Amino acid sequence: MNKFSIEEIIKKIASEETFEAVSSDYSFTIKIESYVPYVCAAVHDGSQFRRELWTNCLHTAYERWYEEDPKTKAMIQSHPIVIAGLDSRFEYDLNRAPETAIYSDAWGKQLWKQPLSEVMRTKSLAKHKNFYKVVKSLLSKIEEKFSVAIVYDMHSYNWQRWDRVVPTWNLGTKNVDNDRFGKVIEDWRNVLENMPLPNGIVSSSKINDTFQGNGYFLKFITENFSNTLVLATEIAKVYCDELNQIMYPEVVNAVENYLREKLPEHAEKFYNTYKIG
Repeated sequence: MNKFSIEEIIKKIASEETFEAVSSDYSFTIKIESYVPYVCAAVHDGSQFRRELWTNCLHTAYERWYEEDPKTKAMIQSHPIVIAGLDSRFEYDLNRAPETAIYSDAWGKQLWKQPLSEVMRTKSLAKHKNFYKVVKSLLSKIEEKFSVAIVYDMHSYNWQRWDRVVPTWNLGTKNVDNDRFGKVIEDWRNVLENMPLPNGIVSSSKINDTFQGNGYFLKFITENFSNTLVLATEIAKVYCDELNQIMYPEVVNAVENYLREKLPEHAEKFYNTYKIG
């Protein structure tokens, strides 16, 4: 892996170079092993939290971890194009618009002892802006090259905070073209529902059950790219003990191994169905 500036990353994408890099500000990673019509993303995988923010933050490291999406990058790491956040959503949230990306409170609890200075806010929002510069460059290249694209937008959620039975997988489709892409969305739901998982975990999957797909990452791509489908895909945190902060690597590996085979098959079917010309 190399370290590249935003300008270098965008230039490499424009010239269709393959590479694996961390951004020069260490806010995200990107890997392009080959140019294919699908992208995997894990915008909430990161947990980095700038030291200059530590003493001003009221949330503990555990409270931040609980709301992040750990190991979502690991579930998609084998695919040719992967982009993932490194910073905690508690610094700035890549799945929110710039004007709301920096929290004042989080999940009912005030986040900062003192309001952030403009200097601190500007530093964080610059990283948010740079990430989306690269996303726009990447999807522009994919649509230019293949006419269509599909993005697997991986997240996780805390199933134990719900007071009802919730699915292992949830697809949020409120903000995509369901008339156009309904069949491929249902196919993806079915792929997830048939995933074998260890420890007696049942891989149920539903559409718009716990979340509806209102994230900025999906909206940004959908609004800027008319021939790209984003599948906001959330796994319940059955792959860890979310209350005691214990990871279950055997479950993470099972998801990764299954998606290594089934995700490209789904992406190929999407491409063959929707490619233009």
